[in-house]
Amino acid sequence: AALTVRFLTRRFIGEYGDMEFIYSHNLTVDGREILFHIWDVPNSQQTEEGSSEEKRIQWADSFVLVYSICDRASFNILPLKIQFIKAAKEGQSQEKVPIIIVGNKRDLHHQRVVSSEEGRLLALSLDCGFYEVSAAE
Repeated sequence: AALTVRFLTRRFIGEYGDMEFIYSHNLTVDGREILFHIWDVPNSQQTEEGSSEEKRIQWADSFVLVYSICDRASFNILPLKIQFIKAAKEGQSQEKVPIIIVGNKRDLHHQRVVSSEEGRLLALSLDCGFYEVSAAE
């Protein structure tokens, strides 16, 4: 949620509830206006398997999976999530589904438990993009 709000408003808000939202946002990229629809799902709701998650996956064209560099569990769940997404999306077509892995809280390097190298290696092994960011900064 922090990254989504930062992307949409350029502001950082540190505390969020445990609700999912769908946001729409226009952005000009390379002279073209792009309409983004962002389905922001809290981590607690991402652990469910089944029709709700399947609906989200079918709805989306691409995926940004965010973990905290200070939370090993949020990182460890990524391979299963990505396999689930790929099975649902790529099983229907031959096109590669765009997936980006984002390590958040780069500003909290003193609390880091997941190294940048681990994030890069995971993304490489799963054929995903990778970034590390700080929503706060």
